[in-house]
Amino acid sequence: MSQVEDRLAALGITLPKPNPPVANYVPFVRAGDLLHISGQVSVDAGGGIRGVVGEDVDAETARAAARLCGVNLLAQMRAACDGDLDRVVRVVKLGGFVQAGPGFFDIPQVVNGCSDLMVEAFGDAGRHARSAVGVYRLPLNFAVEVDAVVQVS
Repeated sequence: MSQVEDRLAALGITLPKPNPPVANYVPFVRAGDLLHISGQVSVDAGGGIRGVVGEDVDAETARAAARLCGVNLLAQMRAACDGDLDRVVRVVKLGGFVQAGPGFFDIPQVVNGCSDLMVEAFGDAGRHARSAVGVYRLPLNFAVEVDAVVQVS
């Protein structure tokens, strides 16, 4: 098991099988040493976290949704790295999208759910640049979606 997977196990996280695309795109593309990972929504085996943040979904649950997006990003990273998360050199950038209601403004705090997981998994190499954006709608009514750019060896 990799050092990263050991850290995840200590956190009680088991990575799922990567989610297949739901439209005409691929889950990730490698260009040189950069891995571009398509947006991962807040889905899990139980159906995930759906709804509008600030209306159907509270901030704490939305933060958990962003963490779930991070788990799904890690699953895609593992697949792209042939099962070895220790090949991740650095998380370069995350793009976070929150399906936010008109009165909800704590978008950065929600996306911290994913950002914090990257640091827990990769240490300083998990610190990254980031966007955190509130949007009108996300695919299939999921509460949060996060994409990533990751440097790999």
